[in-house]
Amino acid sequence: MKMKLQEVYSALKIKADNIPDVQITGVCFDSREAKDGDLFFPLQGERDGHEFINSAIENGAAASVWQNDHGIPNKKIPYVAVDDVMKAFDTLAKYYLAKVNPKVVAVTGSNGKTTTKDMIASILAVSNNVAKTPQNFNNEIGVPFTILNMPINTEVLVVEMGMDRPGQIDHLSDLANPDVSVITMIGEAHIEFFGTRDKIADAKMEITHHLQEDGLFIYDGDEPLLNERVENVQQRSETFGRNDNNTVFATEVQSDKNQTTFKTNLWPDVEFTIPIMGEYNVNNAMAALLVGQRYHIKVSAMQEALTHLYVTENRTEWLKAKNGADVLSDVYNSNPTAASEVLDNLKNLQTGRKLVVLGDMLELGDSSKKLHESLSSHIDPKDFQKVYLVGDEMKALYDLLVQKYDSQDLSWYSKDQLEKLTEDINKELNSNDTILLKASHGIHLENVLHELI
Repeated sequence: MKMKLQEVYSALKIKADNIPDVQITGVCFDSREAKDGDLFFPLQGERDGHEFINSAIENGAAASVWQNDHGIPNKKIPYVAVDDVMKAFDTLAKYYLAKVNPKVVAVTGSNGKTTTKDMIASILAVSNNVAKTPQNFNNEIGVPFTILNMPINTEVLVVEMGMDRPGQIDHLSDLANPDVSVITMIGEAHIEFFGTRDKIADAKMEITHHLQEDGLFIYDGDEPLLNERVENVQQRSETFGRNDNNTVFATEVQSDKNQTTFKTNLWPDVEFTIPIMGEYNVNNAMAALLVGQRYHIKVSAMQEALTHLYVTENRTEWLKAKNGADVLSDVYNSNPTAASEVLDNLKNLQTGRKLVVLGDMLELGDSSKKLHESLSSHIDPKDFQKVYLVGDEMKALYDLLVQKYDSQDLSWYSKDQLEKLTEDINKELNSNDTILLKASHGIHLENVLHELI
């Protein structure tokens, strides 16, 4: 970003005299992350961002937006007075997006958003200046933050969009006005707030509400809920999936611990390799390939980009335990679709004994018991020799698995028994074992992981 403070006033439609000659080179909302030249936005979170102005100034903020109902605290930096800081954040983001005028690719979905975003950015960066959502900054704050911090020479912006309520994606899509909209899949994430997968699909489809008239909609063609709703989309659409009626579908898929390879119907002689485990990541890669094709990236360049992919937030991460055992860590996020997929992929790996630690999957609402029980069909003693379950919701799965497992191979713990869980795993885990840890972050399996590694 590069903008004079005078231009900020103009973008926000604020008239003022004697505006200081200050150069703005970025924006921040976390005072601890402020850098020289930043414009600070004191957003309202658990605490009022206005409380942290001195910290922002100390860290280099050149100016600050300031809400009119708060008194100006000092004269150390210039202040841009507005009625609503969040609205000013959005307004400036829309202005800057129009000024830079990149092509915009927007990505949402119940799973795979971040990985797909990284794959798309990697492919498009072959012949474009690409900016993308940092980490998973995908909400009402993260999207305008991403826009405002893209370099002035950005040619394509890849924006991840998350949601936890209806209308949220519509708002983010209105901010970004995408040229390409991508939905990775419809799962059960946040079903507590939506009630049904149908309503989740409705909310995800909001990413097409502000799609450019000549835009492209790319989605999972194996998902009936999306196929039903695409009839209401006027723009061109393309699909990816495993069924052969999709625009692109995968063939010859093979996956091991460190990589996944596949071919497709569009380029039958080309083998693609992605340096991450899991057949479910093939769909993410095919979505990225369709975006690359839209922007005329050569297939050989796309193949190379995927081979050398760097995923900024690969939550499913291989680590080593202190005793040498392989640890597959996914301790910050879990839902039924993601859990079943990682279980299915893990059981197909040719390794020694496999142990599984599963914690509660949160935000599943009234469907929680049934969805936890659904994992039973993915867990069998011949595949996973030891199973450890953690949390009140996982008790439903435990009650089903007792019909399959001997008592010494199946254990259940409350979420405040992590110390006992860690002790039991350490007693059991051998150096040639593989152990999976997966749960929603609220269970805090990262504490168990820390002790293991």
